[in-house]
Amino acid sequence: MAAAPDAVVAVERDRAGVDAAAIRDAVAALQPIVAELARRAPPPRPERLSGVHNPWGHAATIGHAWRFLDLCEHAAVVEAVRRLIGDDVILWDTQLHLAAADYVRFLEEGREGRYWPAEPLAGAVVLVAPLRPQDGAHAVALESVAPRDVAGFAAHEPLLVVRYQPATSRYVRDPRAPCHRALMEDNPLLNHVHRPLWLVHGQDRARNDFVTGFAPPVPRWAGHPAKEST
Repeated sequence: MAAAPDAVVAVERDRAGVDAAAIRDAVAALQPIVAELARRAPPPRPERLSGVHNPWGHAATIGHAWRFLDLCEHAAVVEAVRRLIGDDVILWDTQLHLAAADYVRFLEEGREGRYWPAEPLAGAVVLVAPLRPQDGAHAVALESVAPRDVAGFAAHEPLLVVRYQPATSRYVRDPRAPCHRALMEDNPLLNHVHRPLWLVHGQDRARNDFVTGFAPPVPRWAGHPAKEST
């Protein structure tokens, strides 16, 4: 479904807004899910909220992955990203921060882009306040995203970050690549090597692997408990 012509607003060279009316229903569907996650005590670990759009990942047991995916694939959101990185667009990652201030720190530490397995490195992030469907979304080119882009979000409220790369870049799956080694050093509980990819617009021009990641873990019977020696 094509986005309405007026769904993308305030377009600049490296930023674009998504009109709230265009995605209100998709964001509203996330509102009760994210509100429940934010109320949990103790809260879910950040690693459990990585890849929340992936129905085949561990985050699928946390929230309703298909509803996150609906927003990530929404025509208006993809159109905003397309304005920034070109016609060929791949969705590869999401991260739900239970407090927007956490993402600000992530940006201040210079970590956005450090773990991106895209060669050449390029892309865009989309920022969404899932508890505020009336606020729309903001797309920012990877090379320009900065703490000031989060200034309009409540620091203590959840923030969804969606990551896209152009399909003219190759998604690197070699675990020895610098981006994967950096992630292993900084956060060994995350691994981007086997993330599934979604081609949400255009064509794959870099011969990417769209097979890996689209399968749940194979179920296995638990072994018999070892008998205590007497």
